[in-house]
Amino acid sequence: MLKLGEARNQQGRLLGKMESLGFDLQNEAVLNTLTLDVIKSSEIEGEFLEIEQVRSSIARRLGIDIAGAVESERHVDGIVEMMLDATQKYDLPLTKNRLFGWHAALFPSGWSNLYKITVADWRKDTTGPMQVVSGPMGKEKVHYQAPSSDRIEPEMKKFLYWFENEHEIDLVLKAAIAHLWFVTIHPFDDGNGRITRAITDMILARSDKSIRRFYSMSAQIRIERKQYYEKLEITQKGNSDITEWILWFLQCLINAIVSTDDTLSKILHKAEFWKIHSTTILNNRQQKIINRLLDGFDGKLTTSKWAKINKCSQDTALRDIQDLIKKDILQKEASGGRSTNYELKEMPSGNTQYSQ
Repeated sequence: MLKLGEARNQQGRLLGKMESLGFDLQNEAVLNTLTLDVIKSSEIEGEFLEIEQVRSSIARRLGIDIAGAVESERHVDGIVEMMLDATQKYDLPLTKNRLFGWHAALFPSGWSNLYKITVADWRKDTTGPMQVVSGPMGKEKVHYQAPSSDRIEPEMKKFLYWFENEHEIDLVLKAAIAHLWFVTIHPFDDGNGRITRAITDMILARSDKSIRRFYSMSAQIRIERKQYYEKLEITQKGNSDITEWILWFLQCLINAIVSTDDTLSKILHKAEFWKIHSTTILNNRQQKIINRLLDGFDGKLTTSKWAKINKCSQDTALRDIQDLIKKDILQKEASGGRSTNYELKEMPSGNTQYSQ
């Protein structure tokens, strides 16, 4: 299959490219990728996590030192633990108890928003069949109805046996099939999408033979979410032909790998910045904001945002900013407007590119 060959080629090129980087840069790339994976997998389900909490939680568990680490909430740690268990221990068998552990980590309180749910066990369908619906109350559209709860145990036994004992199928194709199969069974009250994507990452890690994740399928699915749900619905309502789904999945994987070029450029740019400023004296607040700007700051940087992020006064924020302007690191944005915005100055052109 040409599309599979292309996906495998892209995987190989990316891993080769990353291996040429130093250990610290690889760690930075892994941290960025895993953070993106957790954030975007949750966003697909309509849950928006604090990026600094996710990043800090992952860094702590991987033993990576980062500037400006923050405390993370229990539910954030749970999602991180599931993702790291799937990717860092990819070679361990996927079992019912392991899935139950992931589910318990996702819902530590036993509640999903305002609803008490069955945790660390298959769904019971006590309030009727499990359906994926959209639209206002009274005008709901049913996109998919999952198998009844009495079928889950035998279906999951089949799935888990196949997952660990089918060795003839290419692992990338296996990731596509496992994704479709698990989300179609929909075995839990909630969290099926996030667990499906963790399973997908687990098989892709097996296909890469690496615990180091450099691309994020969840981030790409988030971008292509409309087509993702369309392809799922068409496949689940159709006959047993899953060719269209597999082709879409492979293209999504290729797009995910290609999009890492931008991520890698940012990492190399960041490394170059800190190399240039290795002897520049900066306080912790300044380091924290500079790292945020280098990683891709959300919105415009103002003194009030600086003060809020660093939990300091506006006067302290202004002094920090003015010091960075004197050190030729920050500059005022030319656009002006009602409030003054600041941005990083462009670095002298250096070796921030990498070979294609």
